[in-house]
Amino acid sequence: MATRQTTATTETGVRDAVVVGGNRIPFARAGKKYADASNQEMFTAALDGLVARFGLQGERIGEVVGGAVLKHSRDFNLVRESVLGSALHPATPAFDLQQACATGLEATITVANKIRLGQIDSGIAGGTDTISDAPVAVSEGLRRVLLEAQHAKTLQARLKALAKLRPSDLKPLVPATDEPRTGLSMGEHQAITAARWGITREAQDQVALASHQNMAAAWDSGFFDDLVTPFRGLTRDDNVRADTSAEKLAGLKPVFGRSLETPATMTAGNSTPLTDGASTVLLGSREWAEAHDLPVLARFVDAETAAVDFVHGHEGLLMAPAHAVPRLLARNGLTLADFDLVEIHEAFASTVLTILAAWEDDDYCKNELGLTGALGSVDRDRLNVAGSSLAAGHPFAATGGRIVATTAKLLARKAAETGKPARALISICAAGGLGATAILESA
Repeated sequence: MATRQTTATTETGVRDAVVVGGNRIPFARAGKKYADASNQEMFTAALDGLVARFGLQGERIGEVVGGAVLKHSRDFNLVRESVLGSALHPATPAFDLQQACATGLEATITVANKIRLGQIDSGIAGGTDTISDAPVAVSEGLRRVLLEAQHAKTLQARLKALAKLRPSDLKPLVPATDEPRTGLSMGEHQAITAARWGITREAQDQVALASHQNMAAAWDSGFFDDLVTPFRGLTRDDNVRADTSAEKLAGLKPVFGRSLETPATMTAGNSTPLTDGASTVLLGSREWAEAHDLPVLARFVDAETAAVDFVHGHEGLLMAPAHAVPRLLARNGLTLADFDLVEIHEAFASTVLTILAAWEDDDYCKNELGLTGALGSVDRDRLNVAGSSLAAGHPFAATGGRIVATTAKLLARKAAETGKPARALISICAAGGLGATAILESA
């Protein structure tokens, strides 16, 4: 294992950014408990839970960075409005950021790097997303008529603009997450990738079963008690199925890939459900944490993002992390075997399995990743040990904050149990052929 950084300042002269803790609200299936909760309400609740947990009432934080993937036009300044509605000092700056499902991790990277450069001493990263309260847009024809009428100088000009309306203009645009350049949903894209890599239905169901079992066990053990605050009467993620089984998962009908030549393998059980929720992560310099008598769970080490050309079918939509991780490991002189914990976001069970298969494939790693051979294997006992998106649900922008906070606590616990440093790899795929990855170490 490579030498670990243990000092407050790295070899490059930047200081440490550390994860103090996190807070999220329980994730809820779309249309259920949070059916009428807005992104701003959920993110404010997650923020206030974090503030209460770490005694930050009235504190001016260096910056709050977060975002949402599905956002109303009224939420053009969503994160700042959430800060103003929270118990943080109103002089706390904030801004919105968006990188699809990688939003929460990208926000963490942004905050951590500002801390490392000395631009801020503390920061909060996170994200929120609601399917239940998704924006519904008007048609392009209605939009243009309304804008022309609004800019009209006279009543006659306004009436002339409104007269251009046609019945077809009144049809709303229903929100969709299909890829604009292909017209395919994320699930259909992943079904093509899974078929190309020969990922079996049985293997996907095993990943889903492990995710539910691991997350249910973590909830039962009290692991999430200081990472989650109740919201709207929900005290636990309502998607977790402690009683699911291989037989129950095997009985579900496929929902993606049914038009492919190969048998469809992706079901509602081995795919992430549509979910509402919000998450936050508190980061700071070691000095800031010490001055506020706050714990330090983990140190942010490094991050790498990647993008793939999925439009022309050369690479799968969700395969970007397969490209980002080798670059991240090379820069830090690490291998997959150097990680005590690996957190791979399960957009679908087959996403995890295709990425793992790619890293184990000699030809793929040589021809696509430019390596000399296979990157290596991930010990399944170290993978998503407290459950992951299949069980928790996946409110797009909130997933990164959930994973970072969970991983930081797992690292701190492992280091305390073994008396040795621990290291974790985080990997998140995202729409648009994007991927974000990061390394954390026990502090």
